[in-house]
Amino acid sequence: MTEEFTAMFDADRAYDLDRKHVFHSWSAQAKLDPMVVTKAEGAYVWDRDGNRLLDFTSQLVFTNLGHQHPAIVRAVQDQAATLCTVAPNHVNGARSEAARLIAAHTPGDLNRVFFTNGGADANEHAIRMARLHTGRSKVLSTYRSYHGGTDLAVNVTGEPRRWSNDTGSAGVVHFFGPFLYRSAFSATTEEEECQRALAHLEQVITLEGPSTIAAIMLESIPGTAGIMVPPPGYLAGVRELCDRFGIVFIADEVMSGFGRAGTWFAIEHGSAGSAGPVVPDLLTFAKGVNSGYVPLGGVAINEAIYSTFAERPYPGGLTYSGHPLACAAAVATIETMENDGLVEHAAALGEDVFGPGLRELAARHDWIGEVRGTGVFWAIELVADQATREPLAPYGGTSEAMSEVVAACRRRGLLPFVNFNRIHAVPPMTTTAEEAREGIEILDAALTEVRATVG
Repeated sequence: MTEEFTAMFDADRAYDLDRKHVFHSWSAQAKLDPMVVTKAEGAYVWDRDGNRLLDFTSQLVFTNLGHQHPAIVRAVQDQAATLCTVAPNHVNGARSEAARLIAAHTPGDLNRVFFTNGGADANEHAIRMARLHTGRSKVLSTYRSYHGGTDLAVNVTGEPRRWSNDTGSAGVVHFFGPFLYRSAFSATTEEEECQRALAHLEQVITLEGPSTIAAIMLESIPGTAGIMVPPPGYLAGVRELCDRFGIVFIADEVMSGFGRAGTWFAIEHGSAGSAGPVVPDLLTFAKGVNSGYVPLGGVAINEAIYSTFAERPYPGGLTYSGHPLACAAAVATIETMENDGLVEHAAALGEDVFGPGLRELAARHDWIGEVRGTGVFWAIELVADQATREPLAPYGGTSEAMSEVVAACRRRGLLPFVNFNRIHAVPPMTTTAEEAREGIEILDAALTEVRATVG
């Protein structure tokens, strides 16, 4: 190992160089004090002080198979020894096999895969495909959503990171999705929320003009915005509206796909309350497809939209589309998920550990307004008052109480995922039941401590 290579693992030097040269995303640069991660393994990361932290973030919800998984590491090493990179116009075996494996698990006839570098550009290309396929321009998406940080993707996003980036000129219309806990429709039951949310969407379509709408883009289960599992029948209802008005249905599975929700894709939960499986026209993915080991995303395309470009060139592409190293990581990830039953394991963690454990936590803490989720995809909504449901931090912001909860978790060995007034429990799918219970116990202790001091 060279002296220069060894120097990269000097934590203090890494921190100093970061503060001198690295420009961080979504941050006020001068206020940052980022954590240095020196190593990671399985469900844990280590900071520069040697503290081991149980990773309940999966980083940005992408290390679905945990850190340093030997099968993925070995696949990348083997691919690098054979073919590190190649232009996307050439066939490479890793990309072909990754496409086959992805198509083996996508619903319906989503059998063609366009590879991208990540989730934002997957969503950008899905919208481009929908617009070219329909000859229409508008895209509908929900307010509580996140679809990426690039120019169009952030415009389609509904949550506050859109505000300072949104020119308002990209033909995007936002609507209210279902969220019973903070219902925009004064609903009191899931059935009411579903019916009223669909009626609202139909009215938006009618008033905007169906002939102007290319696509409806939905996260099958909204992730960063709050992990709101749609009520039974909602996604099937959206599919029916799209069919009726000739609108392309784009399912954003960037965060919720590849086992995170306890199914291969979260849209499978949409079959509840419907006559059959709900199949979108386009399905976007990234993150968990290869556990984020090498950047990769993509769009799974149905036969009708594929046919639009069978004889007509698709006007888009990326230099690293289907990069061999990234696709080799995807092949190893998907094969490991299949062979080790990890989707079923994630579902069991949700049903047997997270669901019961977090509901017990809610019964003990008056700061918890609601827990919701499935698989290894859970949100704990923290409120200052259970009766009024006042958030413990404002929408789009944070608070002293939330900061203290995070600090208390860290002191006890838990790295939590926090957004506004919520803590998300989103560990790797490979997390054991014992590790999951440990994380819940730490969260319990942290809430108890901070509630007593901040009150």
